[in-house]
Amino acid sequence: QVQLVESGGGLVQAGGSLRLSCAASGLTFSNYTMAWLRQAPGKEREFVALISGSGLTTNYADSVKGRFTISRDNAKNTVYLEMNSLRAEDTAVYYCAADRSSQRLLWGITTYAGQGTQVTVSS
Repeated sequence: QVQLVESGGGLVQAGGSLRLSCAASGLTFSNYTMAWLRQAPGKEREFVALISGSGLTTNYADSVKGRFTISRDNAKNTVYLEMNSLRAEDTAVYYCAADRSSQRLLWGITTYAGQGTQVTVSS
């Protein structure tokens, strides 16, 4: 079965950085667009960033452009999210997501998702 396992979350001060990782198994990794979604308390899950199967195309939510970078290593079946200049409003549970449809991911919908990792930014 498909498993997506996130790591790298934690508590960081505003202005700091974190790097999230997601190890995937049970799927042909390079066939899937990978994304990071997040859900803050009391809010709906939202799109953060995505990367195409080849890694050539990326897309970011306006709120994280210029601060976050998504990347992938198809040899390791792993996707990353480098987060810099973190703000209190970035506090959320971050989910790794895999889908064949980039449009679904942009809508915050996904076929496969991990259990999530908590990111807390203190102001």
